[in-house]
Amino acid sequence: MASWVNAQETQKVYLSGKGNDDRVNWQFFCTSGQNSGKWTTIPVPSCWELQGFGKYNYGFNKDSSRGKEIGKYKYTFNVPISWKQKIIQIVFEGAITDTKVFINGKLAGPIHQGAYYAFKYDISKSLKYGKTNLLEVEVAKHSANESVNDAERRGDFWLFGGIFRPVYLEGLPPTYISSIAVDAKADGSLKSQVSFSGKADEIKMELLDAKGVLLGQTLTQKIEAISTVNITAQFQSPKLWSAEFPNLYTAKFTLLKNGKILHTLSKKIGFRTIEFKERDGLFVNGVKMKFKGVNRHSFWPTSGRTTSKNLSIEDVKLIKEMNMNAVRMSHYPPDDHFLEVCDSLGLYVVDELAGWHGHYDTPTGKKLLKEMMVHDVNHPSIIFWANGNEGGHNLELDKYFKEFDIQNRPVIHPWQLFGGFDTQHYREYNYGIGNYMNGHDIVMPTEFLHGLYDGGHGAGLEDYWEAMWNTPKSAGGFLWVFADEGVVRTDKNNIIDTDKDRGPDGILGPFHEKEASYFTIKEVWSPVHFEAKEMTAGFDGTFNIQNRYDFTNFNQCSFSWELKKFNLLDRFLAMPAVKGSAVAPDIEPHQSGAFKVNLPNNWSTYDVLYVTVKDLYQKEIFTWSFPISKPNQIARAILNLDTTKDNLTYSEIGESYLVKVKALQIKINRNNGLLEKVENAGVEIPFNKGPMVEEGANNFKGFTAKMVTDTLVIESVYNKKESYNTLQWKIYPNGWIRMKVNYFPGEYFTWFDGVNFSFPESEIKGIEYMGSGPYRVWKNRLKGNQFGIWNKPYNNTETGEFPFVYPEFKGYHAQLYWCEILTKGKNFTVLAENEDTFLRLFTPSFKDDQWHNYVPRFPSGDISFMQGIPSIGNKTQRGETTGPMGMKNIYYDYDKAQNRAKELILYFNFN
Repeated sequence: MASWVNAQETQKVYLSGKGNDDRVNWQFFCTSGQNSGKWTTIPVPSCWELQGFGKYNYGFNKDSSRGKEIGKYKYTFNVPISWKQKIIQIVFEGAITDTKVFINGKLAGPIHQGAYYAFKYDISKSLKYGKTNLLEVEVAKHSANESVNDAERRGDFWLFGGIFRPVYLEGLPPTYISSIAVDAKADGSLKSQVSFSGKADEIKMELLDAKGVLLGQTLTQKIEAISTVNITAQFQSPKLWSAEFPNLYTAKFTLLKNGKILHTLSKKIGFRTIEFKERDGLFVNGVKMKFKGVNRHSFWPTSGRTTSKNLSIEDVKLIKEMNMNAVRMSHYPPDDHFLEVCDSLGLYVVDELAGWHGHYDTPTGKKLLKEMMVHDVNHPSIIFWANGNEGGHNLELDKYFKEFDIQNRPVIHPWQLFGGFDTQHYREYNYGIGNYMNGHDIVMPTEFLHGLYDGGHGAGLEDYWEAMWNTPKSAGGFLWVFADEGVVRTDKNNIIDTDKDRGPDGILGPFHEKEASYFTIKEVWSPVHFEAKEMTAGFDGTFNIQNRYDFTNFNQCSFSWELKKFNLLDRFLAMPAVKGSAVAPDIEPHQSGAFKVNLPNNWSTYDVLYVTVKDLYQKEIFTWSFPISKPNQIARAILNLDTTKDNLTYSEIGESYLVKVKALQIKINRNNGLLEKVENAGVEIPFNKGPMVEEGANNFKGFTAKMVTDTLVIESVYNKKESYNTLQWKIYPNGWIRMKVNYFPGEYFTWFDGVNFSFPESEIKGIEYMGSGPYRVWKNRLKGNQFGIWNKPYNNTETGEFPFVYPEFKGYHAQLYWCEILTKGKNFTVLAENEDTFLRLFTPSFKDDQWHNYVPRFPSGDISFMQGIPSIGNKTQRGETTGPMGMKNIYYDYDKAQNRAKELILYFNFN
């Protein structure tokens, strides 16, 4: 417990623990469900379902099937005799839902209804000082107030019960400061409202910086016969607060009487100005903002809504690592420590009065809103208030946001046009007829690109963000959602349950496993924006870049580079990497310029250039890859390694060509040219039934075979009407096999463009490849990976489902140069000669949603080499509505003119 001394300051003594990593056992009785009907113990704070009590429910469950158990708590504690002259308050930071508190058998005050709001009772007269006291708490999970259930318990999230946030005693002197509200502006002006109880004749205010140094002078003000004091001041050149520069000050207020200190209370504050300009934007410290935000639940799989300060720090760090600058509290106010971390590390916050699709009645809502405001008002990170969500707006409460907030921050109605902000959710790219992106109000979707399994988030973000960045009336937006809500089911052998497709909608897994979108977002939302650059012979090391920070000059960041050259066909370096630093350019926020990398003269002999930028805190913003070598160069170098020449023979056996090169035998169908069988030293390699063109006609015909010097050439004939797609095989005396397919996509718009082969998934062990990795891609989610050599063991991961192993093995992989297919039998190698070849590995289990938006599309066969791949949809949109990158591939066939066909060249080595 905390110290019982320091009489002039508020003394806090915890009766519970402080979070899910620090808990205290209380006695507990659950009225129904798991482990009910008996007294036992439970750690506090906690959600009782995660401790093996009561009943689990998701917010869409029918009311008749919901657990409505009551939890009864008991806890004994002592209060020293020295506290007898104090005001003692018991504080509950949050309890789900209706809470009745007794001290030594006496009711402490009215039943509190509303889960996410701190409340307190004065229990001074009910305590036994110097003796043991009994605290009894009854918590009803289902509220007796149906408006509370509408706002908090009928929604798209897990429902829990219990004292889920800390409980503590506050020891206060007879005259004490009861609340402080501060408004500190970017111009140095400060006004505050200080309410107190008791009798005092003077109040002082000091402002201390992070090092404890006094800013300006101590302010002193006499108090008349009132209980609220307004203090105004002007400070010279304070350090301003923003998400990029989260400078905080401590405002220390002291009550005095006759020169004697009665009570001291301090609050962290930040100087910053929030200004809304109609049909223009939201400005912080004079700069128009583009919010790169995400929605976040207070959640952890093993503890439900009970979190900890360490988890808050982890969450904020992960959010900032994705180069986000904002977070929305969906759909209720968070733990105080989360807001403290947003203040100190720098995130803009939308703080939300609960209300999923329903709302509180006005008396209840006004009371809870006041509790939220008193609790949260001084946090500089909060720049918006949200009155409910998606129709859960009690319009009668809007005026109280203004009344209770000294800073008069903007109020929004997420999913509505309100207050000059059009926050509609999940609108299609370029949506609107005279509204939204085609309207006149500020556009800021408080939810967009709704995650579902592997869809949403990064898939479509590049198109959306470039439109947002380049549209003056756009204020950015907030992705749904930070992490999967997969909860540990104590009633089902501790499985992790996402309630089918309702919970697997995060950028991260339940335990913060990083999915592919994490890295895509990190690149797309990087404040350092690179103009596309090809590594050609004329490259002089200059990159054109844009500064998408709001307050940071690029000269406050650090730029470095690295050149790598890999061995052929393995992951090791062929020569030591060369590294260097670059002069950070002087480019102001929202401006463009260039910076130069001083590369060695032989830079073009390397395979890839990496450029890394770190922010002023030395946190990596992103590392970009710029391939130098081309696939055909790498393929040629690998082929030139093998100078062996063995006797090559072929024969016609039935419908097949049988080709032999030393221990290698392959069969190719004489009618359609497909690979039928591969054997090496008598062991079959089950790679066959290809190349099958998709989407397109498999009309290879008229095959002939002939020797050209020491190479066997098997090829089809071109016919504009009957066999306009052509196939050529070349088998070399060293055993390498070259495949060239010239084809026309089957339609003007296609999802797939390339060729497929068959290979049994049961025989695969993994893959090593040179290309973009390690995560799979979709047409509308190509960014976030790095170019290099990757080794991926096989897994059967389904994104958003147990065991949450990433990166996924199955799917599309970009920028293929070469790959070695690792099998349970004999491995084999494939080289790509063309740029922009995608490697498709098998087909994940088909997932869908009730609206058929998600729809992961894969061609037939098992292993494919593609030049066009599909996009992926999300929970609320089909892939093609997420922007140009989400549309089908487009290719005109020029009336099947032979020289207009797409060309795909691969080399195979089965030796």
